[in-house]
Amino acid sequence: MTAPDPRTVAVLAAAGFPVDALTPEQLEVLAGLGEDELALLLDIKAKLDEVEPEVQAHGTIAGGALF
Repeated sequence: MTAPDPRTVAVLAAAGFPVDALTPEQLEVLAGLGEDELALLLDIKAKLDEVEPEVQAHGTIAGGALF
């Protein structure tokens, strides 16, 4: 693990991660991510964000069909 870098948390916050809801310990872990780990996490979030409306729509349809 690399030395914690508070800029990493700022990058995650700018990308939409709910860093304000995390514990200090969780923030320390995120601040210690390496460049490759940060890039991977941001890439995964971007992919999830791309399908978010579709996933929400499916949840609405499924919820409506069940109730």
